[in-house]
Amino acid sequence: MLAPPNGGSEIADLLVNNQFYRKIFGPMGAELTTSPSSSLEQLLGKVDYPLGIVAGNRFVDPLGWLLIPGPNDGRVSVEHTMVPGMADHITIPATHFAMMRNQNAIRHVVAFLVNGHFVRD
Repeated sequence: MLAPPNGGSEIADLLVNNQFYRKIFGPMGAELTTSPSSSLEQLLGKVDYPLGIVAGNRFVDPLGWLLIPGPNDGRVSVEHTMVPGMADHITIPATHFAMMRNQNAIRHVVAFLVNGHFVRD
């Protein structure tokens, strides 16, 4: 997973009642908050498979820096990317929106797919 809001996002907490946000994200926008519904947790179930998570700790949007405590990628805190049962977790210097094209993230994903864990330098 790349920068997933497994534990929700404080940005979603702030915007969940905003009409524009609700129009863009629809009902799933409410599921991105730090207080997701129990039905979503039941639907997703426990992690019982090899799962690697890559989180970022860089941001360009000052809103994220002001609203999200601790290291974050401007949308999701590193802490909220984690999920019980994950096989491995790594934090890299990347923003949320650049994560998919970040060469470091790609290298880590390939390493996880080959080895079942991230390779640390």
